[in-house]
Amino acid sequence: MLEAMERGKTWLARSDLRPTRQRVALAALLVGDGQNRHVTAESLFAAAMEQGEQVSLATVYNTLKAFCDAGLMQEVTVDGSRSYFDTNTHDHPHFFWENEGHLTDAPADQLVISQLPEAPEGSEIASVEVVIRLRKKR
Repeated sequence: MLEAMERGKTWLARSDLRPTRQRVALAALLVGDGQNRHVTAESLFAAAMEQGEQVSLATVYNTLKAFCDAGLMQEVTVDGSRSYFDTNTHDHPHFFWENEGHLTDAPADQLVISQLPEAPEGSEIASVEVVIRLRKKR
């Protein structure tokens, strides 16, 4: 657990966010094993409770938003209402598994986007999100 906390502190230090106890604890859960994660606020809250962390669901939501604003994570919205938070901030597509309700990375090297529409005058394209919805065959 000590190694996970150190990874969390190092990850958090890449931003200007103050390393509060709760932020460090949540960062350790997110990146402590060195793997990228796709979490919802609810799943991270449950993991924090399992570890005995004293944190509210509202604090988890606020912390995830702060991590996104600081560039440590990205938010991926599915269905316009369900948000997932991804520790991999590089541009890449996602699979959304409808039957299980979870998000995974899709192979970026297999995605080819040959052209995007022109942005309307006075605007620019800020990002492109690709979420490929999957379900089990019937």
